[in-house]
Amino acid sequence: MDFLWIAVAFACGFVARQLGLPPLVGYLLAGFGLNGAGIQPFNGIGELADLGITLMLFTIGLKLNLRELTKLEVWGGATLHGLVWCLLLVAGGLIFIWLMPSLDGHWQQLAAVAFALSFSSTVCVMKILEDSSELKTRHGDLAIGVLVIQDIVAVLFLVAATGKTPSVFALALPLLWFVRPLLKHLLSRCGHGELLVLVGFMIALGGYELFHAVDVKGDLGALIVGMMVAGLPKATELYKSLMSLKDLFLVGFFLNIGFSALPTWDMFGWVVLLLATLPLKFLLFFAIFLLFQLRARTAFLSALALANFSEFGLIVAHQGVDQGWLPESEMVIIALVVAISFVVSSFFYKRAHSIYAQYKHILCRFEHPMAQVKHGYQQPYGAEVLICGMGRVGIGAYHALEQRMHEKVWCVEVDEIRAAQQQQMGYNVVLGDADDIDFWEQLDVSKVRLIMLAIPSIQEMKNIILQLRHTEFHGRIATVARYDDERKELLALGADVVFNYYAEVGAGFAEECAHLLVPPVTVGEVAVQS
Repeated sequence: MDFLWIAVAFACGFVARQLGLPPLVGYLLAGFGLNGAGIQPFNGIGELADLGITLMLFTIGLKLNLRELTKLEVWGGATLHGLVWCLLLVAGGLIFIWLMPSLDGHWQQLAAVAFALSFSSTVCVMKILEDSSELKTRHGDLAIGVLVIQDIVAVLFLVAATGKTPSVFALALPLLWFVRPLLKHLLSRCGHGELLVLVGFMIALGGYELFHAVDVKGDLGALIVGMMVAGLPKATELYKSLMSLKDLFLVGFFLNIGFSALPTWDMFGWVVLLLATLPLKFLLFFAIFLLFQLRARTAFLSALALANFSEFGLIVAHQGVDQGWLPESEMVIIALVVAISFVVSSFFYKRAHSIYAQYKHILCRFEHPMAQVKHGYQQPYGAEVLICGMGRVGIGAYHALEQRMHEKVWCVEVDEIRAAQQQQMGYNVVLGDADDIDFWEQLDVSKVRLIMLAIPSIQEMKNIILQLRHTEFHGRIATVARYDDERKELLALGADVVFNYYAEVGAGFAEECAHLLVPPVTVGEVAVQS
C-alpha cells in the first residue's frame, strides 16, 4: 500500500510539473484522488505531515531576519489585513443572507469562517518562494514576516478558544537564548555529513517538544530555535542539508489534506463562492502594502504570494465545530477551499513576474510618491561587468576579475544583510533584485559590457534574461548551470555563454594543477639561460 501512495504521488507530481505547475499541486490532487477511491491513508501519514511542517518552520527560522518583524509594514500590514478582511466578509455575508432569506446563518458563524480564511498558508507560500529562489528578496522577507505575525495570532487564538493557557514555566523560555553558544559549538563539531542533518532534526524537534511541554504551540518552538541558530557559522549549511528531507516530508502534508474532506456536489456552490474572495484577499494586501509606501512591485508580489488560504483554517473550523459555531459540513467546505487555493496561488505566482512586467504601467500608478525615495536603487558607477549573486561562485568570479579591472567590476546582491557585510569588506556591491524589471530599467547600464548571472535558480536566470532583452542593455550575458539540459535552455533563451560547473570544474582543476607537471629547473640550467 505504501508503494501505491508513493507511485500515485509521483505520477501526479510529475504530470503537474510537465504542465508547468509546482509538484505540490499534483500531491494535493493525489490525496483527493486516493480519498475518493476509498483508499485509507497509510499509518503514520499524519506524523509525516507534522514532521514536515516542524522542519519547514525550523528552516524558516534559519533564514528569518528578526528586524523584518519590527517593521511597520509587516506587523501593521498583517494586523490591518486581518481586521479589514473579517469585517468585509462578515458584512458581505450578512448582506448575502438578507438577500436570500432561505439561507441559514448568523454573524458568529460568518465571523468564524472569515477568521479561518484570514490566514495565508505558511507551507504554500514557503514552497512557491523556495521554488522561485525568492526567500531573501524584499517581497519574500515581507511575506514571511506577515506569516510569522499570523502564526503568533494563531497561538493566541488557540489559547483563547481551548481555554488552555501556557504553563508558568513558559516564562523561562527566553532563557533559551543563552543556549546559543552551546549550539554554535555543537554544530561546529558535527562536520558536514549525516551527523549535521541529525543534529538539525534534534534541535528542531527539541524546540517543538520543549514548547509543547509548557503548553505553547510546538511549531512556534521550532520556528524560534531556528531563529536562534540563524547567523551561526553552520546555519546556511544546515539549511541546505535539511531542505530535501523537509520537502519529502511535506509530500505527506499535501497528501494528508486530501483526507481531511470528501465533498458532495451540493457543497461546490459554497466552495466557488468562497474561492471568489481570493481576488479580494490579494487586492486588500496590495492596497495595504501600498499604504505603507512600498514599491508597487514589492506590494504586488507579496500580495500575490499571500493570496491563498491557510491550513490553519482547518484548525479554526475544527474549533468552531467543537464550540457549536459551525456545522460539520463547513469543515469539509473550508478544507476543499484551502486545497484549491494552493493550486490557484501556485499557478499565478509562477507567472507573477511576467504578469507584473505586462501590467506595471497600470500598477505603478497606485504607488505612493515616497516609495521610490525610500526604496530607490544605488548605481554601480563606472561598472563594465556586473555579477549578479554573491555566493561562492559570484565571489570567486569577482576576485578573479577585480584583480584586472578594479573599479569596473560590480556586484548585485539581493540579501540586504549580506550586501551590507560585503560593502564593509570593500566590495563594489549594490543592493538590488536582479529579477526586478524596475531595477534594470532604472539602472544605468550604458557602459556595462558583460552581466554574469551566478544564481542557483535556473528559473530566476531565465526571468532575468527575458527582462534584460526588454531593456536598453546591449552587452553580453553569461550564466552558470548545473545540468546540460539547463545549459541548453539558457542558450536558447539568449545567454551568450553558459558555464556548466559540474562538467567544466574538472577542466579548471586540471588547468590549475598543470604547472605541477613542468620539470623542476636546476641551478645549472638557470646559469645557461642567463
